[in-house]
Amino acid sequence: MTRPRFITFEGIDGSGKSTQSRRFADHLRAQGQDVVLTREPGGSPGAEEIRQLVLTGDPDRWSAETEILLFTASRRDHLEKTIEPALASGQTVISDRFADSTRVYQGATRGDLRNMVDQLHTLMIGREPDLTFIIDMDPATALERGLARKSGEDRFEDFGLSFQETLRHGFLALAHAHPERCVLIDGNRTADQIASEIAAHA
Repeated sequence: MTRPRFITFEGIDGSGKSTQSRRFADHLRAQGQDVVLTREPGGSPGAEEIRQLVLTGDPDRWSAETEILLFTASRRDHLEKTIEPALASGQTVISDRFADSTRVYQGATRGDLRNMVDQLHTLMIGREPDLTFIIDMDPATALERGLARKSGEDRFEDFGLSFQETLRHGFLALAHAHPERCVLIDGNRTADQIASEIAAHA
């Protein structure tokens, strides 16, 4: 029996990670695996409520410190209500974003707060994914794609291109710092090409 795994997808806004996480979940299900597909912020009723607080409204609605606390609260609820119960029951969990996003978005781009992010993660979360796909792509293309969605959850896209470029470098640095679990995927290709490469890691 395949050991249940906790797999995450990361990348800048508009990089295609949501599409690829869905496709990978479908791929594993086709192989007979029981898969829970979830997302952050969100993934549980309480966490979805917090999602609306952090992804909508004015870009300067929250300080970076408040953002970190909100994301950590959301992640804790997600972990308790969705991720851990699914893994305990033998299901593989695929999450569109997890702690790496907070490390990059708040820790690397919103002031020198990475130490705070890491301390809160250790204290309140204490779990890392077994495998993380980081989809890397051109920030200008990704930003254009993200804004075109008009999802109403564009608060981070509204920070502009320089912010997305900083995020990209943050994710690249994270991938190089954690090669034991991070797989860097070239997102400047067709969705089918990307899905095929990711499927090879099933």
